[in-house]
Amino acid sequence: MNVIKIKKFCRAFRISIGIVLIGIGVYTENAWFYLGIVPLIAGLVDFCPLCLITKQCELPTTNTPSSDATKESNNESN
Repeated sequence: MNVIKIKKFCRAFRISIGIVLIGIGVYTENAWFYLGIVPLIAGLVDFCPLCLITKQCELPTTNTPSSDATKESNNESN
């Protein structure tokens, strides 16, 4: 599963859902649809509440060369 592709899709999806909900609210004059501002702002600032809760959208951590060198020096000292 490519996390970067998922995050790009989720961001565009949240922005489009927010715009659609606000548009429906303007068209129907129903104030509840103005809650579309929430996914719109979440998409614009690239924040995903579902990813925060499930921890499924996080980028995998990679080992940097400096951390490998630190591990090796710790192993040699033991």
